[in-house]
Amino acid sequence: MNFRLILIYFAFEFNQVLLKTFIKLILQKLLGFRNYLYIFSRFIILKLPRDKNEKDFLHFIKLLPPDGTVLDIGANIGVMSYYLARSSPSRNVIAFEPIPYNYDNLLRIKRKFRLDNITLQKTALGNEEGEIEMILPVEHSVRFHGLAHVKDKDTQDKNKGELYRCPVHKLDNLLQDNKDIKGIKIDVENFEFHVLKGAEQLLRKNMPIIYCELWDNENRVNTMQLLTGMGYSVLVLEGGSLEPFEPDKHTTQNFFFKV
Repeated sequence: MNFRLILIYFAFEFNQVLLKTFIKLILQKLLGFRNYLYIFSRFIILKLPRDKNEKDFLHFIKLLPPDGTVLDIGANIGVMSYYLARSSPSRNVIAFEPIPYNYDNLLRIKRKFRLDNITLQKTALGNEEGEIEMILPVEHSVRFHGLAHVKDKDTQDKNKGELYRCPVHKLDNLLQDNKDIKGIKIDVENFEFHVLKGAEQLLRKNMPIIYCELWDNENRVNTMQLLTGMGYSVLVLEGGSLEPFEPDKHTTQNFFFKV
């Protein structure tokens, strides 16, 4: 590929991003943000089974037993909570989401589809008890609900937006009596290590399957060291099956942790 073609390619990709942002702006203004979230979540729910980018999550669902409790940490607008609950009505799903807009949509999805096996927790999770600041990123008047994150020195991107003070708890304190946790899905925008550090007792007691998004940084290193120290293996999905993670071979951000 010559230099001119490379420039054309990157110009195209850049304009695609601008176009998507512009469309989001128009829809959020026309519909109102709450209605936008609801319509968007319904759309994603419909298309997720055919989305190649979600094959890892769909594989995670297949690994779960039909009963017991599954934690959806960073449940956002409820799409993955929906699938965790609908894939097995006898399963109990506990969904954690602290951002008010996202939580309200999650509740709306639960009621719409009568997902009585979902329990909602309007709180952030970490390795402390108290309150924590969270950011709902806003750029060019567009709210990016899927990128909401804890205001933390280790997360430098998307730090301009709406600021919320949210309760934060350790899982070891919230669920200390629960001995039936079979799986954990966690996507908390680079705060995974702190959440799992606050759940050490729960993890050692239950040893659930964990499906986790980890950026390629110190948070990933710390998280892997924490979990492998408990006896977990670090796995990635390759060709439809799980295999041990090799840093020089695999470029994914999606990881499975199993005993």
